[in-house]
Amino acid sequence: MPTAIGRRLLGSLVVAGLAVGGIAAGAVAQEKFITVASTTSTEQSGLFGHILPMFKADTGIEVRVVAQGTGQAIETGRRGDADVLFVHDKPSEEKFVADGFAAKRHDVMYNDFVVVGPKADPAGIKGGKDVTAAFRKIAEAKAPFASRGDDSGTHKSEQRLWQQAGIDVKAAGGGWYRETGSGMGPTLNTAAAMGAYALTDRGTWLSFQNRKDLEVVVEGDTRLFNQYGVMQVSQQKHPHVKSDLGMAFVDWLLSDKGQTAIAAFKINGEQLFFPNAGKSGS
Repeated sequence: MPTAIGRRLLGSLVVAGLAVGGIAAGAVAQEKFITVASTTSTEQSGLFGHILPMFKADTGIEVRVVAQGTGQAIETGRRGDADVLFVHDKPSEEKFVADGFAAKRHDVMYNDFVVVGPKADPAGIKGGKDVTAAFRKIAEAKAPFASRGDDSGTHKSEQRLWQQAGIDVKAAGGGWYRETGSGMGPTLNTAAAMGAYALTDRGTWLSFQNRKDLEVVVEGDTRLFNQYGVMQVSQQKHPHVKSDLGMAFVDWLLSDKGQTAIAAFKINGEQLFFPNAGKSGS
């Protein structure tokens, strides 16, 4: 049988434990964070590393990023596993809104895609401004091409360009078209290793270090325009999403402060993304 002193000591320990537990639970309850499903280019380029500390300093809200291809990110949003989507395939984003998973999409920023390839340029496309003509020459030469093959925004854009070029890469044969099933950085690594062409967003290209023999061979075609959009996942579809905190992030990105932060992100003095919130009515 415990003594009276022992019982008092045990009671004190229980009370202290409950108090510590209450403090810990309170700290967790007070922690503010959102989950943002986003394309790999915003993560791999370093943009998030630049702007998210500013957002947290302004709002106290931590952003936890799930970096995926745009197609995967949109599926994450459809499941309700993210509070906000920050992606770059406007047709898919507009369908997400039309299906009721977001009330609205907003233009945030843009850059462009470029075609990179080996300096030897076996397809003879260097310096061209017509991306579909370049793609036809790559197919005719059966020159190696590394595709993300991951349903990302970049992959979707690449597929549209092949279609516009009149090329069915699945039926082309010859083993020259390789799908990596991975993000932009790993796909560029594959292209560098095998001396292949690839379509990449300029932001990831500028931050990519392992270029080896790769260089930009085609740029400037208006079809290479690359728009990024942001959407708050609908609380009507998924009641658990953090609507207020998510909207705070969307509003910050679209604000003068957020737009200025995006414009200020540079690598070696070169701007990677160009803010355009509210400039196209989206």
